[in-house]
Amino acid sequence: MDPALIWILAGLVLLGAETILPGVFLLWVGIAALGTGLLLFAVAPPFWVTTACFVILLAAGIAVALRLRRSQHPRPRVNTPDAGLIGRFGVLTDPGAAGPRVRVGDSDWAARLPRDVAESPAGTRVRVEGVDGTTLVVRPE
Repeated sequence: MDPALIWILAGLVLLGAETILPGVFLLWVGIAALGTGLLLFAVAPPFWVTTACFVILLAAGIAVALRLRRSQHPRPRVNTPDAGLIGRFGVLTDPGAAGPRVRVGDSDWAARLPRDVAESPAGTRVRVEGVDGTTLVVRPE
């Protein structure tokens, strides 16, 4: 059997296995094998050139995959206080000894009004502008 066909069949088998098995690694091995098979169809290089071509294509595919992975996935912001609070509306409740509090949804949070806003009475509707630790920075509507 022609070595080019063997490389192409191996690449197709690896790509088919990628659809069955979880992960993405077999994709790059399969693409490198297909590229090597296409090179063998074009020219008939010695074995060391064929092997070097496969290794270079595999390394390039893995480098591209790592670069894509790094650029596409921002840090998840699960379970952080500001994950879903900024932009939501709440109501100021009676201030305790520690200062103003705001009810957003079904939770009470410590609140801080910006310096340019005077103290607001309880019951004032406010919008969450930011989060400082576990204190919400709010502004009256």
